[in-house]
Amino acid sequence: MAGRINDEDVKAVRDAVPIDAVVSEYLQLRNAGGGNLKGLCPFHDEKSPSFQVSPSKGFFHCFGCQEGGDTITFVMKIDHLSFSEAVERLAGQAGITLRYEEGGYNPSHQRGERIRLVEAHKIAAEWYAEQLATSPEADTGRVFLAERGFDQAAAVHFGVGYSPQGWDHLTRYLRGKGFTDKELLLSGLSQEGRRGPIDRFRGRLMWPIRDIGGDVVGFGARKLYEADNGPKYLNTPETAIYKKSQVLYGIDLAKKDIAKASRAVVVEGYTDVMACHLAGVTTAIATCGTAFGGDHIKILRRLLMDNGSARVIFTFDGDAAGQKAALRAFEDDQKFAAETYIAIAPDGMDPCDLRLAKGDEAVADLVEPRTPLFEFALRQIVARYDLDTPAGRAAALDEAAPIVARIKNSGAQHEVAVQLAGMLGILDTQFVVKRVAQLARWARERGGKDGPGPDRPGRHRPYDGLPQPAATPRGPALNLRNPVYATERELLKLALQRPELVSPAFDAYGVDEFTAPPYAAVRQAILDAGGAEQGVADPQDYLVRVREAAPDDAVRAMVTELAVEAIMLHKGVKGVDETYAGAQLVTVRRRAVERRIRDITSRLTRLGTNGDPAQLAAVQNELWVLQQYDQTLREHGAAAL
Repeated sequence: MAGRINDEDVKAVRDAVPIDAVVSEYLQLRNAGGGNLKGLCPFHDEKSPSFQVSPSKGFFHCFGCQEGGDTITFVMKIDHLSFSEAVERLAGQAGITLRYEEGGYNPSHQRGERIRLVEAHKIAAEWYAEQLATSPEADTGRVFLAERGFDQAAAVHFGVGYSPQGWDHLTRYLRGKGFTDKELLLSGLSQEGRRGPIDRFRGRLMWPIRDIGGDVVGFGARKLYEADNGPKYLNTPETAIYKKSQVLYGIDLAKKDIAKASRAVVVEGYTDVMACHLAGVTTAIATCGTAFGGDHIKILRRLLMDNGSARVIFTFDGDAAGQKAALRAFEDDQKFAAETYIAIAPDGMDPCDLRLAKGDEAVADLVEPRTPLFEFALRQIVARYDLDTPAGRAAALDEAAPIVARIKNSGAQHEVAVQLAGMLGILDTQFVVKRVAQLARWARERGGKDGPGPDRPGRHRPYDGLPQPAATPRGPALNLRNPVYATERELLKLALQRPELVSPAFDAYGVDEFTAPPYAAVRQAILDAGGAEQGVADPQDYLVRVREAAPDDAVRAMVTELAVEAIMLHKGVKGVDETYAGAQLVTVRRRAVERRIRDITSRLTRLGTNGDPAQLAAVQNELWVLQQYDQTLREHGAAAL
């Protein structure tokens, strides 16, 4: 049984790795105000950023899908790791040596599967690179690269390597590093032979494929020898860490520049990515043995933030296969808010050939936006018909109009419909415009019947800056336009984010002073974690303690949400200070007192004039005390607490 990681080491890891640094490896973050950052949620599809990160608190929360937690939780969710695996990965980044309790732990044998497979790929990538740099046999690979304009420095920059032609060179090397045959087979680095595992890649030039976090998860291998009966390019098979539809070659190198420039260039191969980067187009990426699809779009959207000024440029060969790839890409065009373009060199050369023939400037010029992808797709469709005949024009319109109707922006849809009329040679432009609008309306009506509507489950509302809590097992979604709920929420946010402003008064508040069941549950969790005073005494571990005290995932999610959400200041309020905090404390307390006064007044009415005199006197006295307390709160504010 694997040992438990020492609690102090877990805390050290959590404190050592800033959450914004980890999250920004996967998506672009921008200022959200109040010290928070925002971006497109990586855990569900959304158009507007509802995912917020609080660097000062070390937490994230999505107001769309309600996912939330700390740095460790984020790594667990984004890379599908266990708690131990996530801690081990972050510890490795921070240079922290972990201690394991309960004895008998052997890290080389008992780490999580993903950690082991990633480690095997890292060692394999280093070994392949060393073979390319030093092995006489690898001269064939070095010549291949040189003929395409790549020197040793380029090979090192991209981690290119060479797999020897022997049967099991890498397999034996990894066994010597402590990996089992089962791990080698699971990793895809080895495959079953007649007498046991053998190398999957032999006599090939090797490109390491990294995920967006920079871990090597697979390889692309190019054939070098005629005697090799395998395909020209051989990729790692689908494994626990490698899904070809979810990786983009070069994304680890390109992600920062993609986010910075709000632009991505999609090319077709590994050498094209290398050529683009060396030519200064450092936003180039490529798919790995599969067509560009929906999962690839999700990766780019998180980096581009899906703003209207973002651009995605596809470069495809000018041949029939390249045109087909472009049309496939267009099928997903409307999943982007970014503008999409296609770039094809006049002579049909790919970026690698273009760089060799005409230099770096030609590559940089190629990827400057030329033709919108929708225009290219429409021209390809129209070109298949005889436009000199009415039947040909009608058939082309029938195929092209539904494509234009998919354009969501009504203004752009109208303009493209006018362009389509021109392409077809139809003089009655309005006929084409009306036809497209009709198809778009029918599509919306079908979607309204079949798909989730504004009030149906399954549709995420974009985060507009106002808190939007989801329904929980403890009750329905809260209407935060209710001032009672809004103030209770503000006070809990203060207790979690700025406990020094509400302590010690807050700790005297009863759970029943919070009328919303989710808020009462959070109040109880704060109480169980030692109260707001604990947040003043130990601010680093305070939120972790409150989350651990939560009785279930729903309350835990609410704690994270309140810890990350910006404090809502009203007009005339200069900042979050003792005065603001005092106002929230007083408002919540006064409402609780007023509720108690109403209850007692109702009780007096029920007792009537014939009730027990002693009981009547006690109830009347309690009412008088509460009324005096309410007046004191009204006159003296927080000083009366």
